[in-house]
Amino acid sequence: MTRVKRGLAASKRRKNLLADAKGYRWRRSKTYRAAKQAVIKAGTYAYRDRRTKKRTTRRLWITRLNIAVRELGMKYSQLVHLMTDKKIEVDRKVLSQMAVENPQVFAKFIENVK
Repeated sequence: MTRVKRGLAASKRRKNLLADAKGYRWRRSKTYRAAKQAVIKAGTYAYRDRRTKKRTTRRLWITRLNIAVRELGMKYSQLVHLMTDKKIEVDRKVLSQMAVENPQVFAKFIENVK
């Protein structure tokens, strides 16, 4: 029977993990043991913050809308209430882009909603 050397898979796994930890500081980028912990923790943060990002961008859109609508003499909550009453379904992302990029079009839209 031929001899099987088993170091290849383990060294490949370690090499890939150290590649994931590239750019980390100090021991976390060089030592397998510390790099493994750092990569796991970074993955946890990345997973969590992909969801947090959605919340924070929505908050940004709502803040921008509130500022733009208050300049036109209305509140954000009143705008949303009028839009639901009139069954206008335009999402906050599009409305905030409109308010930032095309204020005249946004003002006409608000007049139509009123």
